[in-house]
Amino acid sequence: MRAWSFSTDSYPRAERSDAWREAMSRLGLPVEGLSELEPASTSVVCLTSPLGIEFALVNAGAQTISGRLTNQPAAVWMAVLLDGQAAVVSDDLAEDLTIGDIAFGPTGQAAALRLSTRCRLMFVRAPRVALNHRLVAPRALRVGRLRGEGGVKHILSGLLRSTADSLEDLTVDQLRPVELALAEFLGLCLLEAGEERGAAWPTDARSAHLQRLRQTIETLLPDPNLTIRRVADEEGVSPRYVQKLFEGVEETFSHYLRTRRLERCRNDLASPQFARLSISEICFRWGFNGSAHFSRAFRDQYGCSPRDFRRSVRDEERVAA
Repeated sequence: MRAWSFSTDSYPRAERSDAWREAMSRLGLPVEGLSELEPASTSVVCLTSPLGIEFALVNAGAQTISGRLTNQPAAVWMAVLLDGQAAVVSDDLAEDLTIGDIAFGPTGQAAALRLSTRCRLMFVRAPRVALNHRLVAPRALRVGRLRGEGGVKHILSGLLRSTADSLEDLTVDQLRPVELALAEFLGLCLLEAGEERGAAWPTDARSAHLQRLRQTIETLLPDPNLTIRRVADEEGVSPRYVQKLFEGVEETFSHYLRTRRLERCRNDLASPQFARLSISEICFRWGFNGSAHFSRAFRDQYGCSPRDFRRSVRDEERVAA
């Protein structure tokens, strides 16, 4: 798990603005509206998990975090307001945030967070590959706000706030459950908030049914003989109906199943908890029928072999230690 921190306190006042812009650019967060004469003390604590999800605790004065960096990989960002006053602004949105609210959006859309006072925020940036399996219509995602007042949104807000409070002391194993819960709760929150009504399906009922189907698939991943008919029977619908639900979000059952199995394997390969399991044991654990097929699929998905990925994670953990 890669970790780094930054504070302007160690810089001469004349250099603080440039140093802060550079640090925020490292997070993919362009900054404007800083006071050049006497910028406020600012700091970042950042952890990047084995799955590539970036958690950053930011303390900063009044400024605007805006724009988009074109060299950033496709991802979804979230920012939960912990202290202070801020607003989220995009082409079709301008809303004030209250403590516990979550601003979110895809990295491909322009947006701004306007901090009107000194603020403390928790930023999360998750690669699309880590979240798309939980978003009903990933391509329809747009900039928005989740109120942290009640229900599932309150749970997600609490999860992010608690993570922020403990971020400097977290270990790899402690952060891993946060990664898994994050995708689940975000998908539910977006569905509940109606943020995906631009998807091919016009009704929330079918979107909700697709979400339930995905949860059913998740419980059946270890079965190497899992078929679309088995999932359809579990849900009391026809295989054709399952196909149509996936087609409505430009996906197929078989591609989704393979992707989720690969993501589960990748998580286990990165986990010290399963360090004693061989690569073959891990791939069989999640429903693959052969290690050679698994290795080819893994390389196609992630650009490296399972062995090289596991080695790189261990090397990073040794460096961090």
